Amino acid sequence: MRVLVDADACPVKDEVYRVAERHGATVSVVSNSHFRVPVLPWVERVVVSDGFDAADDWIAEAADRDSVVVTADILLADRCLKMGAVVIAPNGKPFTGASIGGAIAMRAIMADLRAGGDQLGGPPPFGKTDRSRFLQSLDAALVRLARNR
Repeated sequence: MRVLVDADACPVKDEVYRVAERHGATVSVVSNSHFRVPVLPWVERVVVSDGFDAADDWIAEAADRDSVVVTADILLADRCLKMGAVVIAPNGKPFTGASIGGAIAMRAIMADLRAGGDQLGGPPPFGKTDRSRFLQSLDAALVRLARNR
């Protein structure tokens, strides 16, 4: 089992390390720049080029049925779901085959509104309930993967 983390601006990296260790999963922390990761044999830092979507491309190519992908990027989530991976947002909400189409459509609508000059604000602040939901979602996903192996 492997957890692939879209690490740029990911607020739950420490939580990923704790849950992955408990389940014996490896972790690949993927980003466009160097930053500190724990020096542990099961944690891999992957630094890709600063090319557009380089981290997303690496994660999408590595994702498979034995992977959990942690990302807030809807288009990356879609690519990883198509590869059979489980995908969880940092707030703990899962991306699924049933929900991804609506998420992509909403992303497109919001982009159109922003392009038209509308001031929409961003997502709500990341809070304790998001962190708790993420921990529960990641734990449940790794339990399911282990059971299905």
